[in-house]
Order: sequence, then structure tokens, then C-alpha cells
Amino acid sequence: MGFVEPLPAFAVSFLFLGLMVYKRVGLGIALALTALFLSMLSLDIGSIPSVFEKTVTDSVTVSLVLATFGIMLLSQLYKETGFVTILSRSLSEIVKNSKFVISVLPAIIGLLPVPGGALMSAPMVEVEAKKLKLEKARQTYVNIWFRHTIFPIYPMSQVLILTGALTGLSVLSLIMRQVPVVVAMVAVGYLIGFWKVSATKHDASKMNLASNLTSLLKVFAPILAMIFVIVSFSIDVSIAAFLGVIVLLLIARPSLSAVSRPLRSSPIYMVTLAAFGAMLLRNVTIASGVSEVFAMWIAGRNVYEVVLLSTLPAALAFLLGSPSGGIAISVSMLAGIISFAPKAGGLLYMATYLGYLGAPTHLCLVLTADYFKCSLSGVYKYLVPSLAISFLTAILVYFLL
Repeated sequence: MGFVEPLPAFAVSFLFLGLMVYKRVGLGIALALTALFLSMLSLDIGSIPSVFEKTVTDSVTVSLVLATFGIMLLSQLYKETGFVTILSRSLSEIVKNSKFVISVLPAIIGLLPVPGGALMSAPMVEVEAKKLKLEKARQTYVNIWFRHTIFPIYPMSQVLILTGALTGLSVLSLIMRQVPVVVAMVAVGYLIGFWKVSATKHDASKMNLASNLTSLLKVFAPILAMIFVIVSFSIDVSIAAFLGVIVLLLIARPSLSAVSRPLRSSPIYMVTLAAFGAMLLRNVTIASGVSEVFAMWIAGRNVYEVVLLSTLPAALAFLLGSPSGGIAISVSMLAGIISFAPKAGGLLYMATYLGYLGAPTHLCLVLTADYFKCSLSGVYKYLVPSLAISFLTAILVYFLL
């Protein structure tokens, strides 16, 4: 072992990671450097290369990295081809109820997991919210909240895929545990977001209904293709992601420059590096023995499993402002204590996700509040009770299902 005991080494490494996140170092770089730092503190020099080699050659890591790259490429291509604009416009012209439009539009845009992507739906939400006379804080809330209701049950969610990879659980088994929580999130979002707000209807033309439905189906086809092959044939997410890219290219027929621009942009590679960094940090943490030491420390204190699964990941995700970082560190620390059945994995994911959703460093929250010229304190008035009810639902699901 290295020259520092596992728990102190891990604590110092976590502070190092927190400092980099605070300094706005890219998450991928931060996770990879933290893994390297922890390995130098806690591992023998001779064993470090083998841990890195194991991570690079591991089939789960390879699948995760390829899936992340494919999803990010698809997201960027949706923007380059203008499919995002077509999708939102078609939906708003089909649906007449402003409340429904505001609820669904951010969720649909959420199918494209772009960092800070809530900003993409903000202008469209603003138009409909003005018809409902919503205040700025509530406009910000509905845009943030409904964008993030889709991810716990969306099989192409990068954090969901990462959770499955780290815990050894299938994505579908996690999704099934989270359906009741998502129902509660939608219900509480609708109740809090539109409390005492009168409904407003569009003046939609019936003549354009068929063309709008056709456009909606056309731009949705790549995402539907991915979901269909995952659910129907249990195809690896990495293969499904690139299938979605191929379907989009066949439908949109973008120019060569439109295809090459995303490949020259840094966000794709930074998010992909974050997926690899999370797996590397997990492997280094396990090799350091910190999970065994943490298990012994916990064993003498009779801490309930539900407390560990809910408080630790939520706190880490909140402090880091990163669900990937929260998941990676939580799984590494709890690996020697908890057997990750779908029951435990579902609560772990939801606690991490909700902790991140309420973090003041959450990019979507910050950008949306800035767009609507609203203070974070005004948004938290709606966000805190929504998070509390969703968290309670996740715990109830853990005990009852």
C-alpha cells in the first residue's frame, strides 16, 4: 500500500476534487487527476499501472465511454441540423394547452443530455409562461424541474448508464424502480408550478396538424430507434447510441461541415473523459482498500443502509455539483458495505440525482436563473419542497417495492 492510510488518502483526494470543481476545472480532468492523486497516495508505485490498465481494457468501461461519446455526438448533431428547433415548434403547434406545453417541452429537450441544456428550452417556456402570467421565479422552476423529470427513466441518460456500470445493475432494472418517483416528480411539479394558475389555450390550426405530427415523428425517430432496440433487444447502449446517430444522419442528411463541427468541439470529449474518469476513480478507490476500512468504521456505528444510500450520495452530489462524481465516489465507498441490488441502486441513483438537482453549482439552474433574471433564493422557494417530496417518495419506494 501507499504511504497514506486509505481513509485519510481518500479524504484528501476528495478535498482535491472539490477544489478543482470549485475552480471550474472540467469534470473529466478533475476525476482523472483525482484518481491519479489518490493512487499516488494510497497505492504502491508498482501497482498503479495495473489499475489503469484494468480500467482501460475493462469491457464495461469501454462500453460506457463509447455510449457517452455516441450520446453526446447525437446531442450536438440535433443542434447542428436544427432538429431541436423543429421538435419544439411542432409540439407547441400541436398542443393547445400552455401548461402542458411548458411541462412537456423541457422534458423533450431533456432527451438530449447537453450540459446546461435547460437554456435550450428556456425561450420556448418563456413564451408560454407569459400567457399564464407566471412570475420569473416560477418560470425558472418549471423549466428546470420538468427538464429533469425525464432522466431517471430515460435509458440513454449518461448518469443512469454510469450507475449501472458502477453497480453492475442493468439500466432497465434501475428504471423500473424509479417510475413511481418520476410520477411523483411530475405531479408535484405540476401542482407547485401551476398552483392557482388558470389554463390558457393556443389557437392551433387543424390544417397544420398532420404536417406537425409528421415533423415531430421525423425528428423523434433517432431517439425512438435507440429506445426501441434497447428495450426490445437488450442491445448495449453504446451500440444503440451510434444507431441513433446513423438514423439522424440518414434523415437529416447534414453537410459534411455540420457533421464535423461537433467532432471538433470540446464538450463531447470532456463529457466522455468524465465517464472514463469516474470508472478510473472507482477502480483506484477499490484498490486502495478504502471501502473495506469505511465498512469497518460504519459497522461499529450501526448506521442503517437506507441512511447511507440516501445521505452520502445526495451530499456528495450537492457539494460537487456533479451526479457523475457523486455516483462514482458513493459506489466506491459503499462497495464493501452494501450489496447493490436494484432496490439499493435505485435509491442511490435518486439520492444522487436529487442532490445534484438542488445544487447551487448545477449548471442548468444557474443558467436558467440568469436567463429569467431571477435570484436563486426565489427558485429555491419552489425547488426545496419539490425535492423533499421526491426524496420522500424515493425512500418509500425503497421500503415498499
